[in-house]
Amino acid sequence: MASAAQSRIKSISYAKYGYMFIAPFFLVYCFFQIWPLIYTFILSFKGNQSNNAAWVGIDNYTTILFGQGSAAGAMATHEEFVKALGNTFVLWFGNFIPQILLSLLLAVWFTDAKLKLPGKGFFKVVMYMPNIITAASVAALYVNLFGDSKYYFVNATLMNMGMAEPIKFVTDPTISKVMVMFIQTWLWFGNTMIMLMSGILGIAPDLYEAADIDGANSTQQFFNITLPLLQPIMVYTLVTSMIGGLQMFDLPYLYHQGANFSKELETVAVYIYYNFNKGTVDQANYGYAGAASIIIFAITAILGSITFYTNRDKDEIAKKKQRKRAEKQQKAKAKQGGGLSI
Repeated sequence: MASAAQSRIKSISYAKYGYMFIAPFFLVYCFFQIWPLIYTFILSFKGNQSNNAAWVGIDNYTTILFGQGSAAGAMATHEEFVKALGNTFVLWFGNFIPQILLSLLLAVWFTDAKLKLPGKGFFKVVMYMPNIITAASVAALYVNLFGDSKYYFVNATLMNMGMAEPIKFVTDPTISKVMVMFIQTWLWFGNTMIMLMSGILGIAPDLYEAADIDGANSTQQFFNITLPLLQPIMVYTLVTSMIGGLQMFDLPYLYHQGANFSKELETVAVYIYYNFNKGTVDQANYGYAGAASIIIFAITAILGSITFYTNRDKDEIAKKKQRKRAEKQQKAKAKQGGGLSI
């Protein structure tokens, strides 16, 4: 029979020490993530600094979404936000689609044992390296390579080859959008490729061996084995890319050199920045910036939820429903038998 001292020792819980160790993370997370989100939500119901940030209710939201606010220039503010939102989606789709296609193609090539590609490790490192360069450095690099005048490298090279006029890589609305899409793809396709490679390498080799025995070629194996089993990592890539794409700020802003910025490249993040730093402190409209932030947060949450819902495991959901029905039937039988079951 255990003594009282032994019983007390066994009853001691060390869980509190675990909470003490992880407490710093949660404190930092709440201070730098949760509280800024709450404060942004509060600011979205206030006006600009010129009226001492008075409480205006949902006026900022109606102005941005419908152009029906009471403030002057409500329709212009609405049109600017809609244009920024459209630019954001265009720039995101324009870099995500080629990025995922290129990354998937390279990931399949680098993980295919049948393809004896020399220098795989070297190419993986080279393709991932742009991801570790800061966006500011990349924007400065491309602006100095693709500047509008004949004195920048690309235009100088093209004009030496016979081109009459320099191409407006920076100030032309269409070309500048294509350039930002290209830069984003170049920056992130290496990271996406590495993630997809890890997903492919996690697929059981026995499946490919069985497919080889059955006579399936590489294309059939890709569409019937690789692509379906890559669904979880593809969903993760889509959601993370969507979050990053909807918050795109640095490249569109820095590529257009800040002061010379064109509305053709204005994203929602840039729209938020300009409203937060408009003119003097009194002219700054934290309310519009906060409302735009909450709107883009809501759009991201909705799109993410739709993505997870449409890509859920339907077989596993059906099995869970079947198990719940079986449990209910078992409980019903037990009640009918007076609570006794054999």
